[in-house]
Amino acid sequence: MLLTVEDLRVLIGRHAPVDGVSFEIASGDRLGLIGESGSGKTLTALALMGLLPDGTRVTGRVLYGGNNLLELDEERLCAIRGDRISMVFQEPMTALNPVMRVGDQIAEVLRIHRSMDKEAAGAEAVELLNRVQISDAGSRSRSYPHQLSGGQRQRVMIAMALACGPDLLIADEPTTALDVTVQAGILRLLNRLVEEEGASLLLITHDLPVVATICTQALVMHEGRIVERGSTSALFRQPQHPYTRGLIDAMPDYVRSRGTAR
Repeated sequence: MLLTVEDLRVLIGRHAPVDGVSFEIASGDRLGLIGESGSGKTLTALALMGLLPDGTRVTGRVLYGGNNLLELDEERLCAIRGDRISMVFQEPMTALNPVMRVGDQIAEVLRIHRSMDKEAAGAEAVELLNRVQISDAGSRSRSYPHQLSGGQRQRVMIAMALACGPDLLIADEPTTALDVTVQAGILRLLNRLVEEEGASLLLITHDLPVVATICTQALVMHEGRIVERGSTSALFRQPQHPYTRGLIDAMPDYVRSRGTAR
């Protein structure tokens, strides 16, 4: 297994918004983590990355490369984050540094993890912008985040996340606040790039049609716990848990009938 999560709990005071979550991701898996807002999806992802906010505690095990990520110090975690495990955050306008040009932000990943010099990293950043289909990539690499559209900023985030060829890409609501046309383009791009890289994908979303488009396996999260798991096609066609059935019943008929597009 590429990543194994065992009995993960995130504690805020006496409250456990993530309560005993366990799952596995194999190499090449495309796993969707589904649930309503507030179900604990993002906290699960932040726990995997070692990015939980102050005031939280985490227990359980997150096994990757023979190590429990929850026990690593910050220096060893930093060597993994952005290199072997990368994350695309919900809102790129707040995730990107507003006072750095986007090309420099991508290049910084390569300079830290691949020890590239400034010139080589800058050239590779432009190539990465080309790969995520940003037109006039050389010029756009010199732009600041506020000078780009929402879809372009999300493509920059994807370029940063894939810069080092990670084993696992965690995408947390990667199409939030994008219009339908831009969302479809981002999903096609993410699907293609993950295939090309041979990376595993953990896609976090409350949007079931998105999971139907990309993922082969799915987990359903409700009130901090995994209440159902299985192949996307089986889950969409024969949901077992009442909460899952409610989610499926709220979907358009054409999505429910196709189960998965893959």
